[in-house]
Order: sequence, then C-alpha cells, then structure tokens
Amino acid sequence: MGANLNKNKKGAIADINVTPLVDVMLVLLVIFMITAPLMLNGIKLELPKTKEVNPMNLTTKQVVLSMTLSGELFLGKDKVLKNEVINLVKGRFKEAKSEILYLRADYGIKYGNVARLMSYLKNSGITNIALVTEIEPN
Repeated sequence: MGANLNKNKKGAIADINVTPLVDVMLVLLVIFMITAPLMLNGIKLELPKTKEVNPMNLTTKQVVLSMTLSGELFLGKDKVLKNEVINLVKGRFKEAKSEILYLRADYGIKYGNVARLMSYLKNSGITNIALVTEIEPN
C-alpha cells in the first residue's frame, strides 16, 4: 500500500496480487451465466389445472381474437387475415376505449402456434393480452 522509499532494500512485497483473483471470479461469473438458464429447462413439470382463475363474461364491446384449430383468425365474429390483424385490433381498441386483447385459441392447437401469434402481436405493440379459458368441470 505504501511506497518503499528505501530502494536499496530488497525483500518480499506484502501487497496481494489481485489479478489471479479477478481472473477466477470472471471465469466463475461466465460459468454461472451459462448454466443458470439451463437449470430451469431440466425440470420436468406437469402444470396444474385450475377450477376458476378469473371469471369473465366476454361481451361484444371487448376486443376478442379467436384462433381456430386450422389456424384461421376471427376478430369478434369477423374472419381476418394475419397481416390485417394488427390494424383491425388497434382500430377496435379505439372503438372499445380499451387496450386489452382477449385471445381465445382452440384446445388442440400446438402451443408453438399460439406463442408465435402472441409474439407477433407483442412485437406490433399489442402488449395487454388476456388468455381466455373455460372453467374445468368438477
């Protein structure tokens, strides 16, 4: 910490060399950054089914987007094309004075198809998406 004013004396330096310590810490940091996301992927889960989450009664005033098993999209009761969905939904938001899109998807649709649709909507600025489900019978 202090400087050695007497240059004729040679001896052991009492300071700690921190370079190897920093190198080891950076290697550990990189290892944890790589392995942390992989930890959750290794857990096998069977997600729970719910009786009732949030009861909602959909009305014609709400903006409801439905996706059928064949991949067709319906905004309310009107069939729409994927490239038209964004503009139509934003127009319905202005009419309904709401920024919530209620997404209904057929049970048989692959999870990836619904995820791609949600990603497409979110990338276009539609971020408030509520997934609509049915109540599980007893």
